Amino acid sequence: MKHIFYRLLSIGLLSIFAVSCSDESVAPAEVRDNPLAMGNPSGAVADPAFYTNYLMEKPQYALSYHRDRGTPNWVSWHLSSAWLGDASRQDNFSPDNALPAGWFRATSASYTGSGFDRGHNCPSADRTGTEADNSATFLMTNIIPQAPNNNQRTWADLENYCRTLVEEGNELYITCGSYGRGGTGSTGAETTIADGKITVPSRIWKVIVVLPAGSDDVSRVTTDTRVIAINTPNNSSLNAEWSAYRTSVDAIEKATGYDLLSVVPASVQSALEARIDNGPVR
Repeated sequence: MKHIFYRLLSIGLLSIFAVSCSDESVAPAEVRDNPLAMGNPSGAVADPAFYTNYLMEKPQYALSYHRDRGTPNWVSWHLSSAWLGDASRQDNFSPDNALPAGWFRATSASYTGSGFDRGHNCPSADRTGTEADNSATFLMTNIIPQAPNNNQRTWADLENYCRTLVEEGNELYITCGSYGRGGTGSTGAETTIADGKITVPSRIWKVIVVLPAGSDDVSRVTTDTRVIAINTPNNSSLNAEWSAYRTSVDAIEKATGYDLLSVVPASVQSALEARIDNGPVR
């Protein structure tokens, strides 16, 4: 009788353990996904011959760099809880030594006295998993001349909202870019800085695909998926509310010539890109 009792007890404990393991396996894995999972917007190529559309892929993000503008055309990254942690802001703005030999390499000093912030495309606060992740956001190939109020107010609020969406159980695919020539910073209007080596953009845009945390992300994009697109002027007199600049992906594509969300099935892509988001902003 005693042997039967212990056998039943063992079976019970094993059953509880199995159920516990099964429950844990159901939870979506926190992973760091490919930043170009939704596509390469400009068809950038990792060949210096493509100096206006040069592809650079880093563990933390991917970008298209424009040698003659001294800034990225766009930067794409994935944002999930797997990228967020306790690493502090490194503030170590650095030239990017991965640029081809002979190309101008911006430094922090390139922006000194310009009236423009060293504006991140992929934000520092989106890469706090490790100090190395955070440092990568301070490479100057991730930076553009950004009007202070645009960077510190309107743009910062949108970046904070993106992290709120992650806290609510989502993962995001984000592409941020700029185009045009001429913005207005704290010391007035400029078309270039750093003795003409860095072009000041006139517009700054962002496209955000919002998905519940999960796997096989592209296959889960449907006509109901939330896509937020904004396009702001690069000046300090803009509206503090980022929602005032919501637009369609189609409009950004028309302005830039890019093909965003290019790997999403055409019928889904068409519906999503024509729509202007009207979802919550806090």
